[in-house]
Amino acid sequence: QVQLVESGGGLVQAGGSLRLSCAASGSGYDIKSMAWYHQAPGKQRELIARISSDGSTNYPDSVKGRFTISRDSGKNTVYLQMDSLKPEDTAVYHCNAATIRIGDPYTTYIYWGQGTQVTVSS
Repeated sequence: QVQLVESGGGLVQAGGSLRLSCAASGSGYDIKSMAWYHQAPGKQRELIARISSDGSTNYPDSVKGRFTISRDSGKNTVYLQMDSLKPEDTAVYHCNAATIRIGDPYTTYIYWGQGTQVTVSS
């Protein structure tokens, strides 16, 4: 089993910055990729950023140039640096991990964190 715990959300003025963290814990697994999603009321959950085990990253156009995903050297914590925040960024942000179990590489297991609220005021 893998547990994901997010932190770093809160209230910020438009144009400000926040840095979200997601810490993974557990045993007997390898992480293939980690990602951040957000979901605003009445809207579908949307991929914000993804980082793979080789370090490659992916962003939608809506956040390119403003958000940056990264991970620590131990690959157990992923970060989302959010700059130039806009009111439309207000949402619950969830961390996601795609994992395989040691010795069983043919099945991918998906885990989600509990979410952290980001509110951007105008």
